[in-house]
Formats: sequence, structure tokens, C-alpha cells
Amino acid sequence: MNVSTPQVKLTAKDYASDQEVRWCPGCGDYAILKAMQKTLADLQAKRENTVFVSGIGCSSRFPYYMSSYGFHTIHGRAPAIATGVKLANPELDVWIATGDGDGMSIGGNHMLHVLRRNVNVQILLFNNEIYGLTKGQYSPTSRPGTRSPSTPGGSLDSPVNPCTFALGSGGRFVARTTDKLMKHMPVIFERALAHQGASFVEILQNCIIYNDAVFENLTEKDQAPDTTIMVEHGKPLVFGSDGDKGIRIKPGTLVPEVVTVGQDGVTEADLLVHNEKDATLAHMLTTFAPPAFPLALGVLYCDPTESFEERIHGHGRVADVPDVNLADRAAIKADMDKIFLRPGTWEVK
Repeated sequence: MNVSTPQVKLTAKDYASDQEVRWCPGCGDYAILKAMQKTLADLQAKRENTVFVSGIGCSSRFPYYMSSYGFHTIHGRAPAIATGVKLANPELDVWIATGDGDGMSIGGNHMLHVLRRNVNVQILLFNNEIYGLTKGQYSPTSRPGTRSPSTPGGSLDSPVNPCTFALGSGGRFVARTTDKLMKHMPVIFERALAHQGASFVEILQNCIIYNDAVFENLTEKDQAPDTTIMVEHGKPLVFGSDGDKGIRIKPGTLVPEVVTVGQDGVTEADLLVHNEKDATLAHMLTTFAPPAFPLALGVLYCDPTESFEERIHGHGRVADVPDVNLADRAAIKADMDKIFLRPGTWEVK
């Protein structure tokens, strides 16, 4: 007699491994880890189908702490390893955990290609604007003037904007959140997983030892309402502690400006409405930063298209490349000897 066993509902604890979490007390990574475990529990994600891939850095210890499959790879190369995993088994949910140094410096080239190819992976970029693991050197996202062991006189570099980089690399899903937004992070993670293609999520994360409080003006309850704006598809760009500030395009120009609803004849109808599929608007939002503008949080851009593995494993024709027939590609792949031994090859004796 067959006996059916009822499926046990998994909790956040079921997605936590038995490894001791070894981040500095107070590190923002703890919050991100908890948010991810909660997200997977909410979705009842299959642990055997979930993979976390990381490079090098504090954030890259992430796979150790998840009760799933995972790879702790080499500096900056997580996107390349994750691409291989996804192509080998497209049914897996593949997450990349990386940092601003790992992902934007030595791994910047790999990051560009995983985004432009639109590999169906979720990229979590922990941005604390410093190299935490190697004792506080300035990173690609550090602000000018940052004093560190490698820039004791203050950094002179112009920082990389991760979300702008992701859009410029062809990313089709770009979002931003912070380690203090425990309710917001799971929403963004769920959206990233649901997106078919490369999903890029920047998480502003505090490094309590080497760059403490660098995002304080964006995360503290008494300041965040006036320095950040939570964007939602189809809703006007409104922010402020009183909810009376907004973003509009200055009449007669293409220049955005902050306005106060109710002053100088400004109404909510004058404000920009967020459209996730508008790449121009998304780019503008990625460049917003205090004091001139509020930092944009939420899904800045989401416009799905065919993923890389769909092109590799699919059939028929690629949507935007009509001359490429995937069935023909499969036939060619089936007999590689014909390619390697075709006329014109060299014979070495």
C-alpha cells in the first residue's frame, strides 16, 4: 500500500546551515542573510534546486550559511561560474552573492558579460563602499575623500554607480534596497527571482568596522524619508516626511527637479509616474543622490526578454536575431568533429 507523506512546510530556519556565522557583530550582512532565508521560506523554494555562488570578500561567505547547494569561488569570477551552473542545469535557481570590490573591480568584466548575455541568475551586490575583508582599503564605490589604509590622504577616484553600470551593461532588471529595510528586501528578492533573465540588486550595507554609518543619512528613520524615495510601478514619484515632495520634469526642459506639492501651483498630476519599462527614466533614477535628489529605492527597471539559456537550449529562432536558427545550432553542436576536422585545418606531424 502506498502511503503519501504530507509535505512539511519549511521555515526560515530550514534554509540556515549548521555553520557558525562569522561576520563582525553589527555587520549588515546578517540582515541580508535573514531576509534571504525568509524569502526562500515564503516561496517554499526547493533547497535542492537552489544554488548560491560567490567570489571573495565578506559577502562571499554567504553560501556557507545557506542550507542549499553553493560554490565559494575565486575573486570576481562568480558570474562566470554561475553562468556555467545555469547552462548545465537551467532548472536551478542560481544566486550570486558579491560585493562592491569583488563585483565592480576585479569582477567588473565578468559582471558586464553576465548582464549583457541576460543569464537567468539573481545577482546580489552588497555595497558597503569599502574593502572589509582585507582591512578597509577604498573600493570602486568609495566616495571621493574616503580615507583608508590605501588612501590615507583621501581617495581621488570617481566612484562607480552599480545600478548605472548594470543598466549600461544591458541589465533588464535593476533594483536597489538597504540592509535596514527588512520588509523591503524580501519583496525585492522575490521580484528578482520571478524575473526571467539576469536580475541585479544593489544592497546598501553597513560595514561597522571600516566604514561605519556611511549610509546613515539614507537609513536612519529621522532622515530617510527626506533622502530616499521608494519607487513603485504606476505610482507618482513622491517622498518626504510629510509626503508632499515629488519629482517632476521642469517645464520647457528635460531636467528633473524636486518640487513641493501645493506650492507654486504644483499638484500631484505634475509629478513623474514611475514606469519600470522606461529605460531612460530608470537611468535618471540611478543617478539621483542627496542632497540634490533623494536616492531611489525599489525596482528601477524591469523589462524581460529572452534569457541566454533559452537561446542556448531553446528551439526555433531567436526573437531579435532572425537569421539564427537554434535547431541548426543544435545540429552543428551534435557533431563537433565536423567543425574541428573541416577542410583548412592544420595537421601537425
